[in-house]
Amino acid sequence: MHNESSVKCRMQKTRAFMEKVILLVDVQNIYYTTKQCHHCNFDYNEFWSLATANREVIKAFAYAVDRGDERQRQFQNILKAIGFEVKLKPFIQRADGSAKGDWDVGITIDAMEYSKEADVVVLASGDGDFDLLVKKIRSDFAASVEVYGVRQLTANSLIDASSKYIPIENKLLLKQSRK
Repeated sequence: MHNESSVKCRMQKTRAFMEKVILLVDVQNIYYTTKQCHHCNFDYNEFWSLATANREVIKAFAYAVDRGDERQRQFQNILKAIGFEVKLKPFIQRADGSAKGDWDVGITIDAMEYSKEADVVVLASGDGDFDLLVKKIRSDFAASVEVYGVRQLTANSLIDASSKYIPIENKLLLKQSRK
């Protein structure tokens, strides 16, 4: 009994000192930039492992566009199994052929909502529109912000605004692209 309570006490102390993290993944941005530059897919399991190591996950969101196809549902289930809450927006095809499915406002709202609980905010996106958000999180919540993005397609302003930039390369890539 004494050993068991001693172990529980150590676990509680360790948990008390673990950094609290939120993860925000711009799925479309990561998918297209990884495909374009590396011709393969992003490894969400490896990302989760790196971004959450020795940290307590407060929230983990993956923001995606819902086209309603079976392969996409399977992918969403994989994200859920990893630990993400998947947020979906319907895919909108405009009359001019362009498409809409932007999550910038949703990501920003969730970041502002949950950053106050976090020591670290992890943003997976290369979208330069997030540089103001990153600066705001760092100044208003004193949280560090780690940005994961494909180097060639990540805005320099976003990299400069972050506390730490982690390029998506090597072990963050799945070696074989799924068709």
